[in-house]
Amino acid sequence: MTTRDFTMYFQQIEKSHLADVMALEADRMANLQLTDKEFKPEMNVVKEERRMRIDDSARATVYEQMLAVLFNAAPYRNPTIGWPSDLDTMTVQDAQDWYHKWYAPNNATVVITGDVNPDEVFRQAQRTYGKLQPHALPRRYAQDEPKQVGVKRIWVKAPAENPYVVLAYKAPPLRDVEKDVDPYALEVLSAVLDGYDNARLPNLLVKGKDEKGGRLADDVNAGYDGMNRGPSIFLLDGVPADGHTTAEIEQALRAQIDRIARDGVTEAELKRVKAQVVAAQIYKRDSVFGQGMEIGMAEMTGLSWRDLDRILEKIKSVTPAQVQQVAKTYFTEDNLVVATLLPQPIDPNKPVRKPVPGMREEGGLR
Repeated sequence: MTTRDFTMYFQQIEKSHLADVMALEADRMANLQLTDKEFKPEMNVVKEERRMRIDDSARATVYEQMLAVLFNAAPYRNPTIGWPSDLDTMTVQDAQDWYHKWYAPNNATVVITGDVNPDEVFRQAQRTYGKLQPHALPRRYAQDEPKQVGVKRIWVKAPAENPYVVLAYKAPPLRDVEKDVDPYALEVLSAVLDGYDNARLPNLLVKGKDEKGGRLADDVNAGYDGMNRGPSIFLLDGVPADGHTTAEIEQALRAQIDRIARDGVTEAELKRVKAQVVAAQIYKRDSVFGQGMEIGMAEMTGLSWRDLDRILEKIKSVTPAQVQQVAKTYFTEDNLVVATLLPQPIDPNKPVRKPVPGMREEGGLR
């Protein structure tokens, strides 16, 4: 699976097979030889996956176009799976060159969770990965975003039943677990807006429990993820209810942010919200697989697995004043892209695509 920041290979196995799997992964890291015979059918799978996940999904199309406008320099402006022209022109040699450039033991992290003996695991890692030769990696240059001046807007036409709008604000990622404050406050702000059933956005805009008493939206969401190698995003989106428009949704979403920037949040609300955030973080660790994913994500985005418990403590320490301050700081016109879906007629005769053999059940490259 490939995300915006890393490629991950994972297996869930019985522990007696661990040594064999580690040997296989070490071999894949050093000795992969691609051929046209293998490459062409796999590329067809990737193209079909792109068509299903993005081209045939109105919301995914909006999101892809939004990222391309939001970022000018950061590579996040390009879709992980590639633009159609990338897939049409890529060759087996391109893939092989990429492999030789980036696949090296000094560019990999091995995460093993479960009922294993750590000393035995380290010895096995030394026997497999330890014998692989490291090599110099390409230099990664900082790609700082130029300052945005004014809100950016795009309108995307795609076959869909309902209109949809997404507001994307540039936001800081978590870099220093001890010194950073705003990423934790943004995480809590996201939960204040949409972290539980009676959070502000669903309660006021979907259930219609505001002062007007009307149901404005069929669906609204807020989200922030501070674990990224590059810049982060705070997202707000919504689908208007019958009789309402995306302009009304945008206005209502921005009004909720303005309300928090003006009036703040109460201690009681914050206590309830932080309990939800912490519970969600702990829930990720309920499975051995979830623990491995969380550890790997931290390591791959510049943090450490040792930081994970400390991150929870920092979230618990967020104050109402800090939440109010990030609402004032980051939700400005100069940080905002608004992407609106303009629904087009759906062709009733268009066949429904079925997953082709080899396609992942979830998004991302195989």
